[in-house]
Amino acid sequence: MSDLGMSGEEETAVPDPAQPYTPPAFPQHGTEPDGRNAALAAPGDSPWAFPGKPRLPSHLYQFVGLVGGVLFLFLLLLALFPAAVAPYDPAETVGRPFSPPSADFPLGTNDIGQDLLSELIWGTRASLATGLIVSLFAVTLGTVAGLITGYYDNAGSTVLQRFIDLTLVLPFLPLVILLSAYLGAGQRNVILILALVSWAVPARLVRSRVISVKNQPYIEAAEALGSGNKRILFTHIWPAVRSLVLVQFVIVASAAILAEASLSFLGLGDPSAKSWGTMLYFAQASGVFLGDAWLWWVVPAGLMITLTVLCLVLLAYALEYRLEPNLRR
Repeated sequence: MSDLGMSGEEETAVPDPAQPYTPPAFPQHGTEPDGRNAALAAPGDSPWAFPGKPRLPSHLYQFVGLVGGVLFLFLLLLALFPAAVAPYDPAETVGRPFSPPSADFPLGTNDIGQDLLSELIWGTRASLATGLIVSLFAVTLGTVAGLITGYYDNAGSTVLQRFIDLTLVLPFLPLVILLSAYLGAGQRNVILILALVSWAVPARLVRSRVISVKNQPYIEAAEALGSGNKRILFTHIWPAVRSLVLVQFVIVASAAILAEASLSFLGLGDPSAKSWGTMLYFAQASGVFLGDAWLWWVVPAGLMITLTVLCLVLLAYALEYRLEPNLRR
C-alpha cells in the first residue's frame, strides 16, 4: 500500500508569519483566456496582458524619472531659498507700473511696480508647500481609511466605505468653490478644503489593494497562528500598500497645486500670499489682457504651474513603474 505522504506531489510551503512580507506582483487587468494571470505573463506573450498600457523600454522610464526628479529638485530649491535667487523683494515697489521686460526687470513689473520675476520665484514656495501639505494630509487620511475598510468587515467599515463613495461622486470643482466661499479666503482654508476633498481616491485604491492582499494564503496562515490584526496590518499588509501610497502622494500633490492655482485665480485664496494663482488673479483684475502685459505676467506663471504639474506626473509615472512589480513584467 502506498503511503499517502508519498503521492509524488510537491508540498506547499507555508509562509512564516513572523517574517516581514515582500509584496508579490498583483494583477490589475484580469487573466489570460487560458486562466493564467495577465500580470504574470511574459512580455509579448499575449495581447491580453495590460490592455491599454503601452509597453515602454525600461531606460525610457528611467529617463522620465530623471527628468521629473531634476525638475522637482530645481523647484524645491527655489521654494527653500527664494531670497537667494530673487533680485528684489516681491512686496516692494521697485519700478514703474507695467514696465516691459528689461535688464533691470527680466519679466517686467506689475500694475503697482513690483518685480514679476521676484513674485514668480517667491510664488514657488506657497504653491509647492500647499500641494505637499494637502497631499500629506489627504493621503494619510485616505491610507488609514483604506486600511480600515479593506481589512475589517464590520458595520463601522461599511459606513466609512459608503462615505468614501459619497465623497467620490460629488463634483470636485463646484464642491471646492462652495466650501471656499463658505469658509472664506485664506491659505489655511484652501489647504483644509483640498485635503477634505482629495482623500477619497487614495482611500479607494488602498482599500482595493488591501482586499487583494488579505485573501492571500500567508495572511490566513498568520491568522491561524494567532497573529493579531495590528501585526498583520503593519507586518504583512502595509509593505504591499506603501508603494501605492507613495505614488498617490505625488499624484495628489500635483492635483492640489493645480487646484490651489484655480482657487487663487478665482479670488478664493489668500490675496496677501505670493503664489502663482494670485499672480494670475491680480493680472486678470488689472486688465492685462487689454494690452501686451499678459505676455510677461500671465504666461510665466502659467508655465510654472504647468512645469510643476508635469514634473510631478513624470515622477509618479517612473515611481509607479519602479515600485509596482507587475508593470515590469
